[in-house]
Amino acid sequence: MISESIWTVQEAAAVWGISDRRVLKYCEEGRIPGAVRKNKMWVIPANSEKPSDNRFRNDFVLDNSARPFIKWAGGKGQLLESLRQAYPRELGKEIVKYAEPFIGGGAVLFDILNKYDGIEEAYISDINTELIITYRAIRDNVDELIEILDNYQKRHLALDLDGRKEYFLENRSKYNEQITSAKPDAMAVASLFIYLNKTCFNGLYRVNSKGLFNVPSGVYKNPMICDSVNLRNVSEKLQKVRIENKAYADSWDFIDENTFVYFDPPYRPLTESSSFTSYTEFCFNDNDQRALGEYVRKLSDKGVRVAVSNSDPKNINPEDNFFDDLYSFATIHRLWANRMINSKGTGRGKISEILVTNYELPSPGEITLGDFH
Repeated sequence: MISESIWTVQEAAAVWGISDRRVLKYCEEGRIPGAVRKNKMWVIPANSEKPSDNRFRNDFVLDNSARPFIKWAGGKGQLLESLRQAYPRELGKEIVKYAEPFIGGGAVLFDILNKYDGIEEAYISDINTELIITYRAIRDNVDELIEILDNYQKRHLALDLDGRKEYFLENRSKYNEQITSAKPDAMAVASLFIYLNKTCFNGLYRVNSKGLFNVPSGVYKNPMICDSVNLRNVSEKLQKVRIENKAYADSWDFIDENTFVYFDPPYRPLTESSSFTSYTEFCFNDNDQRALGEYVRKLSDKGVRVAVSNSDPKNINPEDNFFDDLYSFATIHRLWANRMINSKGTGRGKISEILVTNYELPSPGEITLGDFH
């Protein structure tokens, strides 16, 4: 029964013929005059007009599209335009499963889930326990997470620079206490993980040999700690996703010939000084790269379509054929990317990365591969 003076979100949705989630977004974006939040729920003046639908739609940007909720070293946001053109053709029709065993920030995961309605189920995994806890919290308890993050944001933004640094260190200590606890609180871990990611230096995630997060605070004028709209979109996309705190090889039973698999492992360092693999207390060395290459070969023999990203050693040594030899059974494409992590601004610039595919890409006459060369 619709109230005479106010509507609930559900009542407004019924009158306007749209989803509850769409009404929530209108409320959060301030697009419904007079709508206010009371006792953890929105109330809307009765007989309000439905906001105009000004959504922008094209092949890759949808109204309920999700994007990475954290910054992540080696994230693929800047390469998506090229990567999209390297997805297997007719993905939504021919492939109904997707797997990404080194999930990180999930730029490719969300791009695929945004575009391809034919993906019926997906699998993501990572050995970074706290990252996986956060993905699960967003999928299963997004409203509670948003409430906590909103409090973090309000407190952080109300402080001056020194106060923010002190608040950051306080929360970093709480986070390290949680992740070294025998029974960590999942919601505390997830909310602190996102808070620290949004407020630490360069958005890095780095731990020491004891597994403790040790990145210093960053300096941001107005960091977006709680992006409630995107978090709800991410939660919706993750409903069809199996989320595992496991190594990449544990994906074997999920993957079949109908699966597209994308691997984005810790990159092979171009130089000793550029090594940055401490996303967990474990490293990923050349032997690990070889083991991954062998796993990709086994998947290829299984009839699975696989793509793999990594650094290009030829940036430093044109004679270094490490990946060319390792993936001799597949095709290596080279594309340009900006170096995103360096302690010196002068060290940031364009370098080539590799993308390995074990399937044929369309001929140059069919698509333009952008930065591929």
